[in-house]
Amino acid sequence: MGVLRPFLSRVHAPGRYDNLHRIRSLDPEVDHDEILRLTARFEFPWDYVQGTGIAFMRDYGVPSIAELLDRTREFADHGVKRYDDTILIGDEATLDGIDSPRSHAALRRLNRIHGHYDIAAEDFAYVLATTIVGPVRWIEAYGWRPLDPVELAAIAKVTTRFGELMGLKGLPTTYDGYLALLVDHERRHFAHTPAATRLAEASIGIAREIAPPPLRPLLRRVTIAVMDEPLREALGLPRQPRWFVRAVRIGLRLRGRLLRLAPPRRTAYVHRPTTYPSGHRLEDLGPLSMLDHLNSHGPAHGERSHA
Repeated sequence: MGVLRPFLSRVHAPGRYDNLHRIRSLDPEVDHDEILRLTARFEFPWDYVQGTGIAFMRDYGVPSIAELLDRTREFADHGVKRYDDTILIGDEATLDGIDSPRSHAALRRLNRIHGHYDIAAEDFAYVLATTIVGPVRWIEAYGWRPLDPVELAAIAKVTTRFGELMGLKGLPTTYDGYLALLVDHERRHFAHTPAATRLAEASIGIAREIAPPPLRPLLRRVTIAVMDEPLREALGLPRQPRWFVRAVRIGLRLRGRLLRLAPPRRTAYVHRPTTYPSGHRLEDLGPLSMLDHLNSHGPAHGERSHA
C-alpha cells in the first residue's frame, strides 16, 4: 500500500477531474443544486450512500431519538420500506433542486409524518447535521479525492435549506457549523440504551437483506469495523479485532485510490428501491400505519416516478 500510494496519487484516468473543474467554476450560493448533483450522483455515489447509512445509525446513540424510533417498530417490522422511503424522500427533495415544486411537496410530506411525533427541535437539528457530516467524513476517509471547499459550501447550503423547509430555525450555514453542532450534541447526549442496540441490529439486518448474497456473511462485522469507537459503544455492538478493523479500512482506502484510474461516471446515480420495483408515488412514502391519514390531507398526486 505504501508503495502504491505515490503512484496512485499522481495517475488518473482521462477526464477523471472534469467534474471537479466544472464544480470549481460554479457559485455555491447560486448553483448549490448542480454542485450537489455532481458530487453525490457522479463523483461519490457509493461513498455518499455509505456515509449516509452510518450517519443514520448515529441517531440511535441519542436516547430520546432511539426511544422514539424503537417504539414505532418501523425498522423491526418494515425495515426495507423504511430504508427506501428515507432515501426516496431525500431524492424527491433534491433531484429537481431544493426549492423546486417536487422538493416542497416532499418536505410537506416529511413534515406531516414528523407531525405525528413529539420531537425536540434540537434532535431534529442533530439528525440534519448527521446527514451532512456522515457523507463528508466518509469521503474524507475513503473517497478517491478530497472534497473541494466549493462542494462543502454547496452541501451546507442545501442542508440548511432542507432544514428551513422542515421549520427549523437558527441552523448553521457552513459545514464546520454542522460539525460543531453534531459534536456538541453527542458530547451532551450520546449514551448506550437497549433501544440503540435493537435499532442498530435491525439496520444491519436491513443492509444484509438488500446486499448481494456474497457480501452478507461479513456485512455485520464490516459495518461495525467502520464505526468510530464512541458510536460503536453507544450502539452496544461488539468490538472487532484490531487486525480486522485495520484490514477493512485499508481496503476501503485502496478502493478510493484505485477509483482514480476509473473513467468518470457518465450517468447520475439514483437509488433503485427494493420496495417499489415498478416505481413509486409520493403517496406511497411513509409508515404503512399512517398512509391513509397522510393521503387524506391533500397529498400531491402525480405520475408514478421511475427515478
